[in-house]
Amino acid sequence: MPISYSDFEKVDIRVGRIVAVDDFPAARKPAYKLTIDFGPDIGLKRSSAQLTTLYSKDALIDRQVIAVVTFAPKQIGPFLSEVLTLGVPDGTGEVVLLVPERPVPIGGRIF
Repeated sequence: MPISYSDFEKVDIRVGRIVAVDDFPAARKPAYKLTIDFGPDIGLKRSSAQLTTLYSKDALIDRQVIAVVTFAPKQIGPFLSEVLTLGVPDGTGEVVLLVPERPVPIGGRIF
């Protein structure tokens, strides 16, 4: 079903930089707890992401990612996920991050 451009504008999608990655052993499916910097206007936000198969913790540090920053926080077990880090499944169903094709300023809004 098509949506209007004004509907799309209600979803705030931003570029952030991962500054910390922690194991999330309490998750039902293997996941990391990410801390993402979205710049001075939004600041640091946390996200749970099922990235453990394709990404090591070291490979995620300083990586730019794209995330929805306007969803209500979601409780995932003992962890409160504040943003939705975006990805798509590969051929085997593992999550591949959506990322800018080149470095851009953090906090930039997708349009």
